[in-house]
Amino acid sequence: MASPTSPASTTGWEFLAGSPYPVAVLGADAGLLHANDSARRLLGEPDGRPSAAVPQWLRRAHLALPSDGTRPSTAWHTDPVAGPIEAHPSPRDDGSAVWWFVAADGCAGLLPRTATGGPCDWELLTRLSGLLLSSLNVDRIQETVVRQAALHLADAAVVVAPGSGRTLRFVSCLRGGDPARVQVRADPSEVPGLAEALQGFPPVPSRWIDPDATPRWLVPDGLGRVGSVLVTPLPGHGVPAGALVLLRAAGAGPFSTEEEVFARMFAARAGAAVSAAVMYSEQASVTDLLMRELLPPRLEHLNGVDFAGGYRASVERDRIGGDFYDVHPAVDPDGETLALLGDVSGKGMEAAVMTGKVRNTLHALLPLADDHGRVLQLLNQALLTSRHARFATLVLASVRREDDRVRVRLSAAGHPAPMVVRADGRVADSSTLGSIVGVLPESTTRTDTVLLDPGDACVLYSDGITEAKGGPTGREQFGDHRLRQALGECAGMPAEAIVERVQMLTAQWIREGRHDDMAVMVIAAPPRGHLAVGGGQRGRAA
Repeated sequence: MASPTSPASTTGWEFLAGSPYPVAVLGADAGLLHANDSARRLLGEPDGRPSAAVPQWLRRAHLALPSDGTRPSTAWHTDPVAGPIEAHPSPRDDGSAVWWFVAADGCAGLLPRTATGGPCDWELLTRLSGLLLSSLNVDRIQETVVRQAALHLADAAVVVAPGSGRTLRFVSCLRGGDPARVQVRADPSEVPGLAEALQGFPPVPSRWIDPDATPRWLVPDGLGRVGSVLVTPLPGHGVPAGALVLLRAAGAGPFSTEEEVFARMFAARAGAAVSAAVMYSEQASVTDLLMRELLPPRLEHLNGVDFAGGYRASVERDRIGGDFYDVHPAVDPDGETLALLGDVSGKGMEAAVMTGKVRNTLHALLPLADDHGRVLQLLNQALLTSRHARFATLVLASVRREDDRVRVRLSAAGHPAPMVVRADGRVADSSTLGSIVGVLPESTTRTDTVLLDPGDACVLYSDGITEAKGGPTGREQFGDHRLRQALGECAGMPAEAIVERVQMLTAQWIREGRHDDMAVMVIAAPPRGHLAVGGGQRGRAA
């Protein structure tokens, strides 16, 4: 235990007594500078004793706080009496920190009694908490906070978001009105207690705030003269989630101590809801950014050749998985465009991350695209040295337009050989074959060259197509034969139509059953008389 400091010997923290949660202030040496009654009960000090001790778990967490300004982590502890406890630190510049404690039961047994000694309106607080937890949209939660606060706690309410510089963004609401969003260039210190609340410091009693000092930019239209102001922080997860300002009109009377305690308990729940929504929004934004990079590209008409592709992930909500395809246009219109379609072992997000690595590696190997064997060998070495225990199969296709024909060099690496669909309905397999990449020390491949006459198409596909289980029994594979038969019926169709036909047939085959990732790409020689659109805008989004 650390050497305690008598609360009686400290000054300036007395306002913590009205905190809705247990709160303690530790100095740079982890010594206790102050704690309110509920915190002293939580930390193990019986009421009435002049000293308090700092438990080892809290002392260790305090001494481990980062000193470089990074966001501190929440400390967790299971107390024999209070149960699981979250300890949220708010570090200060002098090395001290304010610790806020949240117990599993909401600290009900540790909270200070109201001024009258009576119970709080737990039913209303529970109902408000339910409203705050009904959404993960930050804007919607802030509007709920001000609307409910204006309805139950004051004549008007304002939620000020943590700002940057001198720009303040806040949501205000007059009782019975609609929330309004405002952005002003102002200093939060113009409102007594607001700057401190935005930094996470405990609130000051409303009686200390002069209502006449309230700037007009903070007062919603229609409130008139302000008679009482209460400012309280919205505690978040590690960082403040903003501040709540409650305003009462002149003549409505001041906030009582009981009302202030209730407002702070509401603010604690509101801050947690806003903070959770902000974290969710940030994570969703990062996920969306990463997913955009992993999604299959939009295929189009390039250098006189039609490209089209379609993709269906095994997990629909993920939109991405282990199958992938790419097209890298030649810099010279007469050069070879490199197309590829592959399949990484596994499913879901983890497989998608691996596909991203494979795609990036192949992109870096584009200068060597003339030598398929060399590209596959280097890719094989890259996967062998990866920490991921995954392998991949793929097909490389170097495509060049020659007069009205299209020459396609195909090199498979453990992947199903592409099928060539002639304009008269004949379907033949390419003779390319090779070993998978990421398993053996050396990779091998046999390259096949196919000439596509006008109206012909080369179809690359993943085994998710042929191994899709469904049909009358639900257990039969779609198979090579059905795919070959379906492609024969697609003779002369545009590349996009072939992709859609394959996707439609496989979807009908599997119905609602489970399936693997499925990808298909079509490389087609436009029929004679076809009018290509310059700039390559034909095609559809995959």
